[in-house]
Amino acid sequence: MNLAELTTEQQNPNTYNIDKMDTLSMLKVINDEDKKVALAVEQELPNIAKAVDLITQKIKNGGRLFYIGAGTSGRLGVLDASECPPTFGVSPHLVQGIIAGGVNALVYSVEGAEDNAARAISDLNERKFSSEDVLIGIAASGRTPYVVKALEHAKTINAATIALSCVENSEIAKIADIAITPVTGAEVITGSTRLKAGTATKLVLNMLTTATMIKMGKVYGNLMVDVQATNDKLRDRAIRIVKTATGCTEETATDALQKSNGSAKSAINLLVNEE
Repeated sequence: MNLAELTTEQQNPNTYNIDKMDTLSMLKVINDEDKKVALAVEQELPNIAKAVDLITQKIKNGGRLFYIGAGTSGRLGVLDASECPPTFGVSPHLVQGIIAGGVNALVYSVEGAEDNAARAISDLNERKFSSEDVLIGIAASGRTPYVVKALEHAKTINAATIALSCVENSEIAKIADIAITPVTGAEVITGSTRLKAGTATKLVLNMLTTATMIKMGKVYGNLMVDVQATNDKLRDRAIRIVKTATGCTEETATDALQKSNGSAKSAINLLVNEE
């Protein structure tokens, strides 16, 4: 593959002279490019919907969701996975993020990790990845060896596979059961896929887990009723959730939460059943 031909590696004509712009002009150009990201994601909504339905089905049948990626793609997967337990009250084992190079790669660049294809299989095996699970391979370029090998391995054991990339006809798209491909085009800084491609990836991951958790009953209306109230801000949010859902007073909501070990969903059920 000629990497120079990838759209994410092209030079953006709108930013040829960005180094000569004043600060405000520079930011306007970046903002104008960012506006294109949501439109690229919009084009992929049908494929995102297919992915959500597949993930939901697998989880309901006892499976788990895994993200795997390198660099920015891997970090975004780990970020999304780590936010599911406090937001939706699920086990940290249900949604897991795997990054090439391990935990150290979250804060430091681990050179060569994305090219270590064999490591992808051992990383999956360490987590007992099985045919019951779903693997989402994330790679802006769509050709990261670590991600390619992970998806190929998942296919060999008949696990469900989803590819998330930002270039047309990518290598990982050809492997996966479902391909999500928001084509974000040339970056503001040539080849820096932490920018538009990274933003598109975050938007898609937000949709995948949020929609899945809604379908799993983790949201009531638009309230995160399974929030884990582990700090003052979240305890206050839990009180407001119970008040909004039932129309009760703050005192009543606080009392119901105390009786329900801090569970907003249980407190709501308690108050509804008392009526």
